[in-house]
Amino acid sequence: MGNGKILFVNQETTPFSPESENAAIGRLLPAFTQDHGKEIRVFMPRFHCINERKNQLHEVIRLSGINLIVNNCDHQLIIKVGSIPSARMQVYFIDNEEYFTKRGVYTDENGEFYADNDERILFFGRGTLEAVRKLAWQPNLIHFTGWFSCMIPFYMRRINKENSFFNNTKTVFSITDDLFEGTFCPELEKKLKTDGATQKDLRLFQSLDYRTLVKAAITYANGVVIASPNADPEIVAFAKENKNHVIDYNSDRNEYFGKINKLYDSIIGNSKNND
Repeated sequence: MGNGKILFVNQETTPFSPESENAAIGRLLPAFTQDHGKEIRVFMPRFHCINERKNQLHEVIRLSGINLIVNNCDHQLIIKVGSIPSARMQVYFIDNEEYFTKRGVYTDENGEFYADNDERILFFGRGTLEAVRKLAWQPNLIHFTGWFSCMIPFYMRRINKENSFFNNTKTVFSITDDLFEGTFCPELEKKLKTDGATQKDLRLFQSLDYRTLVKAAITYANGVVIASPNADPEIVAFAKENKNHVIDYNSDRNEYFGKINKLYDSIIGNSKNND
């Protein structure tokens, strides 16, 4: 398998997240990719359930401190890092006191979908790309997983279109079993316009629900991975109808991860960064 730089943007990663198939893949796939000759970085949200002391997280001062404007308000971007010594991996965390530090994952204490989950995913998408730029580490490909990461390709195409940093970066999206029944704030369209959305973009976000969000991410992506046998059938069918590069779920992780890495090589081609 060829070399390259792969950025993983995960919704869940073991051991920081509660145990699940998605969290296990979030830990094992980057390690497999690294062991097969590629350079990796891993980013995820710093949800409140991630214990900083237990996981020995610390703030990366040189990456933190800037403010991102979401819905016309400034929000401080805080970057933290933890390590997985057994895998020789570091994981970077996107944090913000209002959006993450004092919050549950996706719902409040009453099980209600957070009204500002749209702003949280906007902040996470922009914050991740901003942190990678500040690292001065240009990925050949970004593999993003789960609905919380779905704004990554939108921002690569729109808010960063005047910045050449991600011009040659390709994307792969993993479809998981994270279907939710809530809907996003009706003002999401206004917030996307503020961040440079075109009418073509806005047509992808009309229904403001899970399937709309994930279908938009698939539309932008160069390739798709089915990351769960329980992924929503409608979403899986949409991916297979609209994308040439789709990897089906496989419980044999060695074979599965090998196919995913071959997908990376196929999508990246010969367009390697030289830094």
